[in-house]
Amino acid sequence: MKYTMALAALAAFTALSPAQAEVATTKGDPAKAQQLVTSVCAACHGADGNSTSPANPNLAGQGAEYITKQLMDFKSGARKSPIMQGIVTSNNLTPDDMKNLGAYFSAQTPKPGSAKNKELALEGEKIFKGGNAGSGVPACAACHGPTGAGIPVQFPRLASQHSEYVLAQLHNFWNGDRANDGGKMMRVIAAKLTDQEMKAVAEYISGLH
Repeated sequence: MKYTMALAALAAFTALSPAQAEVATTKGDPAKAQQLVTSVCAACHGADGNSTSPANPNLAGQGAEYITKQLMDFKSGARKSPIMQGIVTSNNLTPDDMKNLGAYFSAQTPKPGSAKNKELALEGEKIFKGGNAGSGVPACAACHGPTGAGIPVQFPRLASQHSEYVLAQLHNFWNGDRANDGGKMMRVIAAKLTDQEMKAVAEYISGLH
């Protein structure tokens, strides 16, 4: 399962156009992103990528390629978000800007989070580490790692992400509002999760570090 999912994600990533693939897989310059971070990103995501708002994702320590690809998807419309699409468009972010922002935030130090509901987190831990064989849900750790660190290029970092944001994204995958997942991987998985399981996994992820 892990091997199959990894191949699917890698195939989806390399299915980008040659120009997109080059931008997303080459290194950016963090220093060149500083002005954009201050003027555009910091208000929602924090100057160091640690968001104080549960609705806005933490970006610190996230894979550079993942951040770059999400920005590209917002610009192309592959990932829907009126706010982010507006920001990317109104600020005329170039492919180099996106690459530099990815490099900047990936180099920041993520702050450890903590689960607020310990009982719910314990329930989520079981799913994160072992999945649910009865409903065909694979272990989250198979792709995102046992500590939620992710695998650069293929799978994003999840550790210490706001539970509210994680839950919102799982719901978006479930209802199809978010459809930029390679091979429909997350949409297929989310469709097998109950709302309670989504809440539990999100809670556990928020305390991972």
